[in-house]
Parts: sequence; structure tokens; C-alpha cells
Amino acid sequence: MESPAALNTTAGPLASAPERQAFLLLRTVFTVAPVIFGLDKFTNLLTDWTIYLAPIVTDVVPLPAQTIMYGVGVVEIAAGLAVALKPRFGSLLVAAWLLGIIVNLILLGSFSDVALRDFGLLVGALALNRLSPTKRS
Repeated sequence: MESPAALNTTAGPLASAPERQAFLLLRTVFTVAPVIFGLDKFTNLLTDWTIYLAPIVTDVVPLPAQTIMYGVGVVEIAAGLAVALKPRFGSLLVAAWLLGIIVNLILLGSFSDVALRDFGLLVGALALNRLSPTKRS
């Protein structure tokens, strides 16, 4: 019968490093989700994203809501790719973006449940930042 130490070494370094597992999980989610949601801003398959845009945004930016959502989609795709390539920087970009979404939802006066969920995601993005190596992974 093998000892627990031997089992850990045969499973590889990932199995014995929960912080590495957490990093990879968060990096994967914060890469894939923004890219998917960003692409959906162009198709509206998941939802009509314009309902989440506070009217003050279209007052300040004189563009149709859907055009603004195209810009949002581009930023979200870029943020997801930034997490994939430079997770330490990309995670802060995603956190700042989520803060902007939260402010937008609060200004909208609706969807406080979504704002609370996005706050949880913001905390996850900050956790990814803390787990990210200082050099490119």
C-alpha cells in the first residue's frame, strides 16, 4: 500500500497545490465568461442586453443602446483575452469593468440581484489577482 505522500507525487504537482487549482479555475472562468458574454452582445441570444443599460448612459453617450452594447462586447472580449494572457493585469481590468456594471445597475434602479451577483464576481476577480503569479503564466 502506498503512503499518502507517494499518492500526491504520482498525481502530479497540480493535485498537491490547491492555490494553483484555484488560480487555474478562476483564470479559466474569467477568460471564457467575458468572451462569451462579449460575443453575445452582438447576437443577443442569451438576453436583450439593452434592458440592462441605464438611460443616463444613452443620455451621456449619444448613441443607440445597441451600439453601446457592441462597444461593451468588444471591451468584454478584450478583458477575457487579457485574463488569458496576463492574468494579474486582466483580473484588475475585469474587476474594474464589473464595478462599472454594478454602478450602471444601481443607476438603473433595477436588477439589484444582478448587481449583487456581479459584486461576488468582482471579489472573485480580485481573488484571481491575488493568486496570479507576478510573472506571466
